[in-house]
Amino acid sequence: MAFLTSPELERYDRQIRIAEIGKIGQEKLKRAQVFIAGAGGLGSPIAIYLAAAGVGAIRIVDRDRVDASNLNRQVLHWNDDIGRAKADSAREKLVRLNPAVRMEAICDTITPENVAQLVAGFDLIVDAMDNLPTRYLLNRTAIEKNIPFFHGAVYGFEGRATTVIPRKTACLRCMYRGPIPEETFPVIGVAPAVIGSIQATEVIKWIVGIGALLENRMLVYDGLAMRFTEFRIQRNPGCDHCSDSSGKE
Repeated sequence: MAFLTSPELERYDRQIRIAEIGKIGQEKLKRAQVFIAGAGGLGSPIAIYLAAAGVGAIRIVDRDRVDASNLNRQVLHWNDDIGRAKADSAREKLVRLNPAVRMEAICDTITPENVAQLVAGFDLIVDAMDNLPTRYLLNRTAIEKNIPFFHGAVYGFEGRATTVIPRKTACLRCMYRGPIPEETFPVIGVAPAVIGSIQATEVIKWIVGIGALLENRMLVYDGLAMRFTEFRIQRNPGCDHCSDSSGKE
């Protein structure tokens, strides 16, 4: 059991006061182990708010180093961090934010050869990546391990988020079909701030067991129009990631 200490009761007092969370919910957060793929625009707000909420253990994986062009949106990294590994920069800030979180940061590329080891023992996977091949890899891994997958993506002033529950909801592969060109896409910092916060909210709700998740729903954010739109999505019975016949010859 993960009982709350007196300092933790004080630190998390305002969220413990939320009826749906309470002390029991806070203890669930303390026991949780969250894997975050990416320490960039989306990974920054996701990691910040999960650490602040008292998630017990966070592993964040990113292969890149901080570049000046990251600083308009990747708020875990500051000017003095240019040239540092993003994983190391992220860990330093998150430990300072909440020393009670067991924070692990790995500077590595997520590949088919290491993904199972990287996510082993974690309760869920959060997608804060910027390329579809790695998103697909994480999606398939989550399905194989039967753990939830929290997807988010941004472009310009826009973004989208959905939550994948293996064998229950549509998965990422069900939604995205066909080739998507690789590109350096435009983005303003407030877009990943919004979408990353939504992803973090979904993670907290799933851990505590409250609310309605974005299951079979894609939430689309348009910052210029300041509008949220929701689309229903359905499982593809022929999906090569999540269908009953996937992986079978």
